[in-house]
Amino acid sequence: MMPMTFEASSNVTLLFDFWHVSGPGGMFLSVLVVMLLTVFYELLKVWRVWLNRRSTAPARYSTPYASVPPACGSDSNPALESSTSQSSLTPKESSPLFPSNRRSWLLHGIQTLLHLLQVTLGYMLMLCVMSFNIWIFLGVIAGSTLGYYISFPLIDQH
Repeated sequence: MMPMTFEASSNVTLLFDFWHVSGPGGMFLSVLVVMLLTVFYELLKVWRVWLNRRSTAPARYSTPYASVPPACGSDSNPALESSTSQSSLTPKESSPLFPSNRRSWLLHGIQTLLHLLQVTLGYMLMLCVMSFNIWIFLGVIAGSTLGYYISFPLIDQH
């Protein structure tokens, strides 16, 4: 029967029968693997946020004509301020307001696969913590902290 309180043993079975840890060396490697999986989990979260921002970037709504800034100063002529100039009638180049349908489906598919991977990895890490081994628990906490430290500054980079 599994323990229902935290223990500091070096004997534990994680996730699968073949991942049976016995000894300090195996525990060290298992904690390292769990830490790396947790860092990867945090990177997946940031990647999904980055993709979501990229796919739902605010559309650049603009008028089809460039605007002329109003004249400033006491020398300005009211007749010139109210007239249109040649530069205000020049059409501006505009990017499409919505991404192509194919690109939208591709981004949605990638986000769905990343979500599937993130949920699967999250539940696996939860089951590792539920082994009630203090070393594995600390590995998950340390990996989450390290992953957050590494990955979240990357969100604002384009």
